[in-house]
Amino acid sequence: MTVVLLTGGIHAIAQSKTQPSSLAEQRYQPEPYVPASVELYDTIVHLDSLYFDTYNTCNLEKMSTMMSDDIEFYHDRGGVSTSKKEILEGIKKNICGKVTRTLVKNSIEVYPIHDYGAVEIGYHSFHNNEEPDAPSKDSMFIVIWQRKDGNWKMTRVISLH
Repeated sequence: MTVVLLTGGIHAIAQSKTQPSSLAEQRYQPEPYVPASVELYDTIVHLDSLYFDTYNTCNLEKMSTMMSDDIEFYHDRGGVSTSKKEILEGIKKNICGKVTRTLVKNSIEVYPIHDYGAVEIGYHSFHNNEEPDAPSKDSMFIVIWQRKDGNWKMTRVISLH
């Protein structure tokens, strides 16, 4: 116990050695990430690389093959899109040649989803090619991948900025 003398009297303040001393220390601190399956991790990281290569080079045909027909795209600023056609049209109109995605190195985590596929969580940044000096900040993304008949497709995407 620490005793503090304040004007008007003595007040006792109890401080435990295990109690966090600041709000930042009270935040959840996860264990270091270790993939449940290195093979699954490598597969999803490779798929991420393939997908965003199509994104950065505007290969919409290949991009389309990596998306489920019933894809759902959740964007914290843009809302929800559930039309694969509209998502691809939006990428063509707003992204192609204008924006480049860069993965934050070693940021991907992959978790298996039993009898379905995997969830990928990571950080990336987007660079405005039309304004090369514009600042870019890292943002979180979450992708749900489904493995069906040996093929992997994105079924849900969450983009947070």
